[in-house]
Amino acid sequence: MAQHPENQAAWLNASKSALEVGPAPYTHPGPDQLVIRNAAIGINPIDWLKQSLGEGILPHIRYPTIFGEDIAGTVVATGEGVTRFHVGDRVFALYTIAREWLTCPLPASISFEQGCALPLALIVAGLGLFGKEYLGLDLPTVLARPKDEIRPGAIIIAGGASAVGGTAVQLASQAGYEVISTSSLKNFDLVKSLAVHGRELVGAFSLGDGIADYLADVLNSHEGPVNKFIARAEGKHDVLEEGDVVVKFILISPQVIGPDTPLRPIFEDYLPKALDGQFVPRPTPEVVGKGLDQIQNAMDVLRKGVSAKKIVVQL
Repeated sequence: MAQHPENQAAWLNASKSALEVGPAPYTHPGPDQLVIRNAAIGINPIDWLKQSLGEGILPHIRYPTIFGEDIAGTVVATGEGVTRFHVGDRVFALYTIAREWLTCPLPASISFEQGCALPLALIVAGLGLFGKEYLGLDLPTVLARPKDEIRPGAIIIAGGASAVGGTAVQLASQAGYEVISTSSLKNFDLVKSLAVHGRELVGAFSLGDGIADYLADVLNSHEGPVNKFIARAEGKHDVLEEGDVVVKFILISPQVIGPDTPLRPIFEDYLPKALDGQFVPRPTPEVVGKGLDQIQNAMDVLRKGVSAKKIVVQL
């Protein structure tokens, strides 16, 4: 593949090695794709986990490889069939070569640094909440769908301060559900007391080690109508995945993010309007450097632990 004179990447050349900045192939957009010049990159736990664990996680990845799921920037080229975007548009997307249906315009009121916190969080939260293989909830609307004032359907979302959790909270709330959220294990007694009031409990969304175990206890003890299903974004647990409470890992694969993805209406119909004040990118970005050579530093910062922050590198 031809090299572009300005195209560079931060490469992982071997398992557990440090990233190295060097030339990268330039990929022209195919049908329904766009090329985005990145302005900000968000760092995710899977990035440093893959570097640290090597073949112990995502063994299908071959080296050399380029990390990165969360980006925001400017469209520089569009492929055949792209109608929603034009060169020069500000966008956020899941990949640098982006699928049109998983890309959204970024309004001027939202910075690239804020925007790059959205893509992976939206994919994980949206799939877990609205995918038919998961919780299968009603989609969010603009304006937010009114809640049933007599007996609103409720959902428990753990890790509400995280990027995925905070996104799930907003999506579920704007879809018309009452959200019961927690950010630590010590709050689960409160969650249990809030949930058990005879209302319909439509399921739970889990992030973090041991969280699914607590959620299963809440679902099993619920005194009203209940969907005993937990969509699990991350974290270890002891609940039998096909037991009385079903626990299903939210798996992002080429099939579920293809043209027929349940996420398409979120990116195409809901977000372009909701980002004008109704939906707010979360969490707050923390810029730790500028340039590809700062990505390794950013991964190290995230590995040490952050709270309610999205680690970002500017380009």
